[in-house]
Amino acid sequence: MRVGIVCPYSLTVPGGVQMQVLGLARALRRKGHAVRVLAPCDGPPPDAGVTPLGLSLPTAANGSVAPIAPDPACQLRTIRAMRDEDFDVVHLHEPLAPGPTTTALLMRPAPLIGTFHAAGGSLAYDLMPRAVRFLAGRLDDRVAVSDDARKMAQETLGGTYDAAFNGVELRRYYEGPVIEGGGRTILFLGRHEPRKGLGVLLEAMSGLPAGLRLWVAGEGPETADLKARFAGDPRIEWLGTISESEKTARLRGADIFCAPSLRGESFGVVLLEAMAASTPVVAADIPGYANVARNGSDALLVSPGDSEALAVALRELIGSADQRAELVCHGRERAEMFSMDRLADFYLERYRRLVASAVGPRAAGTLA
Repeated sequence: MRVGIVCPYSLTVPGGVQMQVLGLARALRRKGHAVRVLAPCDGPPPDAGVTPLGLSLPTAANGSVAPIAPDPACQLRTIRAMRDEDFDVVHLHEPLAPGPTTTALLMRPAPLIGTFHAAGGSLAYDLMPRAVRFLAGRLDDRVAVSDDARKMAQETLGGTYDAAFNGVELRRYYEGPVIEGGGRTILFLGRHEPRKGLGVLLEAMSGLPAGLRLWVAGEGPETADLKARFAGDPRIEWLGTISESEKTARLRGADIFCAPSLRGESFGVVLLEAMAASTPVVAADIPGYANVARNGSDALLVSPGDSEALAVALRELIGSADQRAELVCHGRERAEMFSMDRLADFYLERYRRLVASAVGPRAAGTLA
């Protein structure tokens, strides 16, 4: 089967949707299918089988910055690629984000399936309700990665959305290099912006033992202010932006992974990555994280924004080897339920159904 996967966000900028797109493409290729990823790229494509559509334009969205490409040149490249590739099915991630996904909706070159990731509201949905409903109506199949994402899409766009999930490429977290912290080490990963809650974690450090270390990966609009505010704490190591390989090595080497986000997370894939790396998790008890982590079994979940509660949970976990071992065991089992190979099988079933509806049972049999 020839599958086109379209991502509206630059693949050379770290992001959850981008990693899902690339991971799904790799899993589908391992299963013998021809997969091409179409997306903006602000540098060399990060993987084989990628058609770069041009440079992105950083745009404020959902309390963060989305690297989208709504310019005419990108859309012309999208049209050309769609015509050249002759896909059997086209899979759009965040199908209503401005750029190549909306162009694909207007073209409709093959049966279209859309995966909705975002939760927490969309300015585009609010300002252009009739336009986005029209575009959503051109999808042949719709899925959402979480209850929050489904609810947002259903309330604003209408239609029916089946439940999917975000996948994890488990093997990369099971084996490979490890970066050790040289003592009890907590790891934070994420953009330094208010919704990620990094300030809450840094405040919690005042209630934690002197002998531990905090790795802070990433950058963002809050970086300079937070560095200045907590400059007197020698336990904090500011790593800046790190590569995917370094991220994996640090996840494998940390003693605890902490995700103190306040809102805007539709699915806690980073929690699953930590679980797959056999690292115990402490996270905020927000819906996107509760989708994947069961409190007290797979992770410790605390009230979002409560630095004292976060410090108590971290201190408790640091002091209990038995509890860390139990969370690691259950977390590894939980991560396996969200493997990228399982997600690829989920989508392949839907692709085949769409192709069969478009070309008839006999022709569809040749694409299996």
